[in-house]
Amino acid sequence: MNTTLHTNGITGRTRYHKSTFDKISEERKKRIIAVATSEFATNGYNASNINTIAKKAEISIGSMYSYFASKEDLFLTIVDECFGVLESVLYSIDTEEGDIFYTLEKLLRASRHYAIKYPEFNQIYLDVTTQALSKFSSRLSHKLEDITANFYMDILESAQESNLIDKNMNYNVASFCIDNLIIMFQFSYTSDYYRERMKIFTGYDTIDNEEMVINEILKFMKKALI
Repeated sequence: MNTTLHTNGITGRTRYHKSTFDKISEERKKRIIAVATSEFATNGYNASNINTIAKKAEISIGSMYSYFASKEDLFLTIVDECFGVLESVLYSIDTEEGDIFYTLEKLLRASRHYAIKYPEFNQIYLDVTTQALSKFSSRLSHKLEDITANFYMDILESAQESNLIDKNMNYNVASFCIDNLIIMFQFSYTSDYYRERMKIFTGYDTIDNEEMVINEILKFMKKALI
């Protein structure tokens, strides 16, 4: 059975559900998305079962397969939801409002907000980055990283043109470093492992003192960029 791809979002991402999924009620769509998100976030892709998802969503397995050709397509649809939310968080930041360091501060705060408000989405994002899901790497890495890479490179290039940061710096590499810092900070508010990791490196009281951590990360970024 062929999957209908639906273009969505600022970056022209595709959706992997069939056209029949578009015809059901919003309440039914939201229920399926919510149940699938919870299952994938809790159990991971490999341990999740599409029959279980259908049962918890109170639909028949036949109906589920009329919306999605496979568990993989259902998962990719959920991942697309995650990307859509992440994209909306990024593009809610007005880069014209202040200089690059003001934008970076907003990014740090937004990443923490995303992790706390959407812990299941963030957990799926974390799961996608593991070697266990390497079969998705070639497709999903570009879908996700293009969102952030383009954003960072744009603000860094603009800052160089405005003489706010080192003009000789390779802004592609700099964007990679900044993204790593922000991703680690974001994961520290979702993953138990990364939360403990943050405590070990920065002190056991820092998880509740995000203002200090944000300010110190910003200081580090500023010294690296100027």
